[in-house]
Amino acid sequence: MKKSSDTKIDPYSPVWNKYRKILHIDLDAFFASVEQRDNPSLVGLPIAVGLNKARGVVASCSYEARKFGVHSAQPSHLAAKLCPNLIFVEGRMEAYKEASENILEIFRRYTELIEPVSIDEAFLDVTQNRLGLRFGVDCAKAIKKDIRKEVGLVASAGVSYNKFLAKIASDWKKPDGLFVIHPAKAQNFIDKLPVKAIWGVGPVTQKKMDSLNIHTCSDLRKQSLFFLTEQFGKAGLSYYNYARGIDERPLRVNRIRKQVSAEITFSKDLSDLSDIQEGFSRVVCQLKERMTRRQFRGFSLTLKVRMSDFKTFSRSHTFDHILEDPQEIYEESLELLSKLDLSKKVRLIGIGIGSPLEVEQEELLPFLEF
Repeated sequence: MKKSSDTKIDPYSPVWNKYRKILHIDLDAFFASVEQRDNPSLVGLPIAVGLNKARGVVASCSYEARKFGVHSAQPSHLAAKLCPNLIFVEGRMEAYKEASENILEIFRRYTELIEPVSIDEAFLDVTQNRLGLRFGVDCAKAIKKDIRKEVGLVASAGVSYNKFLAKIASDWKKPDGLFVIHPAKAQNFIDKLPVKAIWGVGPVTQKKMDSLNIHTCSDLRKQSLFFLTEQFGKAGLSYYNYARGIDERPLRVNRIRKQVSAEITFSKDLSDLSDIQEGFSRVVCQLKERMTRRQFRGFSLTLKVRMSDFKTFSRSHTFDHILEDPQEIYEESLELLSKLDLSKKVRLIGIGIGSPLEVEQEELLPFLEF
């Protein structure tokens, strides 16, 4: 019997004989690239999409800015220190949405099996694509070319037989990357990956793995399923499978929207209850607009409050009726707020409506011959 750590592929394993052609398409520096596309004077310069204010945050930045250590979700004041010549550009969400929709239309030429992950990335199953292209890499090349020609943006693409590996592949040669992880070479590739490349392995989990002397996926693959589930609970099974290139998750073509939410960060921390209540009025209006646009209705209400020390609290309540009246949402949100300790000033508030009334069935996709 072969040891689990043996990298030789079993030709009779269904994992290797039956698989799909999965693409992960990721737009490079999406928001920043749209700004450079629409304003050629910004091309080649370090730019950040966001506001250069005390509470500003970088939403996206160009690769020229990343060379200085600037990255998304970074406080604007820190980004400005790292890159003194950084140009801040105010975001234009409508322009980004339009570009995203144009790219989605390109995807649909090749396949109807599309799982949008966010506004700038998606998984595609092109096993049986509409153009009859034989190889997944050919679909990826064609899609990248169409996006560049028609939308004026650059995308990176990963090609493999499951979502886990396609996602890793798209990050491998950014920007403007194209990388293929073929089943025949997958295990050797995976073994060399650091464990932090695995979905679900964040700083805390990585620290624990380090303490167990698990640093690479090769180290991980040497561990038994019993040991991994004992150490990491249910996630242990996922780690066990990913280390072997196994990921049978289907594309969620009809993704279930579990919640619609809205939030605001105050320009200064608030302690006065009337000011906080006024903030709730603004959040409820924004939330109702989003619910209407997305035709979303739900039964549960979740309140999110972040204090001046950045500690975040949430409270939820599920009702026996649909929550759609703005006044009721406002009043129930304040009721949940009254259950929190407001001895510290409030930095951010948010409201979410969940437990949707209508839930679509996920479309499960079979494993097909490559």
